[in-house]
Amino acid sequence: MPKNATGWVPKLKKGQGPVYKLIADAIAADIAIGRLTAEQRLPAQRALADALGIDFTTVARAYAEAHKRGLVDSTVGRGTFVCGKRALAIPRAVATRPQVDLSMNMPPEPFTPDLLRQMRTSMAAIGDDMPGLLRYQDFGGAPADRAAGALWLRRRGLAIEPERLLVVPGAQAALLAILSTVAPPGSVVCCEALTYPGLRALASLMNLRLVGLPMDGEGIDALAFAAACAQYAPRALYCNPTLLNPTTQTMSAQRRAALVQVARHYGVPIIEDDAYGFLPRSSPPPLAAIGPELTYYVAGLAKCVGAGLRLAYIAAPDAASTARLAAAVRATTVMAAPFTAALATRWINEGIADLALAAIRKESMARQRLAARILPPDSYLAQPEGFHLWIRLPPQWDRLALTAHLRATGIGVVPSDAFAVDGEAPQAIRVCIGGVASQQEIAQALHRIAEALRQPPLELPAVL
Repeated sequence: MPKNATGWVPKLKKGQGPVYKLIADAIAADIAIGRLTAEQRLPAQRALADALGIDFTTVARAYAEAHKRGLVDSTVGRGTFVCGKRALAIPRAVATRPQVDLSMNMPPEPFTPDLLRQMRTSMAAIGDDMPGLLRYQDFGGAPADRAAGALWLRRRGLAIEPERLLVVPGAQAALLAILSTVAPPGSVVCCEALTYPGLRALASLMNLRLVGLPMDGEGIDALAFAAACAQYAPRALYCNPTLLNPTTQTMSAQRRAALVQVARHYGVPIIEDDAYGFLPRSSPPPLAAIGPELTYYVAGLAKCVGAGLRLAYIAAPDAASTARLAAAVRATTVMAAPFTAALATRWINEGIADLALAAIRKESMARQRLAARILPPDSYLAQPEGFHLWIRLPPQWDRLALTAHLRATGIGVVPSDAFAVDGEAPQAIRVCIGGVASQQEIAQALHRIAEALRQPPLELPAVL
């Protein structure tokens, strides 16, 4: 029975070409990322025209374009449906294989029996204060949890007083709290031209305009940031300077200093998302160490200890901004879960978090060596201790077509459209080699990706 998707409305990037082609591109993109699935029904043409505020003929032309590309089928009296077996079904040869999802950027799970035993013992000890864990905690974290957070940040060379640090339920909650205090609705926030999708989601929710800044081999172009400050008067600069999601790039120390200098000149706060900063054995100092008086520093535990450990620490520039942030945290998320905070505090104080980080780093390096042996040389960007790859596609491949092909063979990846802020997305995909998949499963998936990269689409095995 076909599934009804009459509520689907594409997200169009205005000014990027004819609207009918943008709608067809959106259909392809949403098929690639799984938002639209085989045999789902698209909205009626007139209903979609009304939803987008465009004329009926534009939608009709868009559906015709999508049909020409083999994305949809239309039947008079029934409607328009995403193509089923002809375009999207999994080949029989791989239909029974487990799905390898390389789309979620999660660390590997290389926990040895000894480390798991220490984790369980520490978790059991938390129950000694069960009544206390069932109460509301201080908004922004109990003193012991703030102290543990300050101890953790010392590993990044930051000496933060516990009173200037807040404990929140994850990096996304941290970004929500910070943006709500520095960027009112309708204002501009600068960021990398390719940025974290979670920031894009928050900007849409909070009615913020993102201005993507061009990057070179050292990171964000400082002159472009200065020009954007003069033109847009942004309320903040968001950046992910170490192991950038998605490109894996790490910003140089010189470029970090240059960006801080520009931010000081224009009085623009910096939001530093250091989600991956603990993974490299050595990296440039955080922006918060160069410009502490204007930087909101966010360090989550999900990427360096465990994806389910939804806890993050915020270091605010001063006491006044800490107080405003605490109020925002209280209004948006109330507090971090006491159980989670207590567990993180014990693991930091007992050295278990360091052991988990070291294990994740070691396993990530092993998986990067796998990728180097399997993927075509110079086809991707990566860092030795990271667990994602940025694969740049050869001329014969389109990012959405490759994403759809890989999904049909049981592999989930993310096309560059998910990260692009302005302009045309590059022909690239992000691939995570962490998560629950084993090294053997990762290797098998990488071999299939390598095979696809080496062949034009028409030479690939047909999807049956």
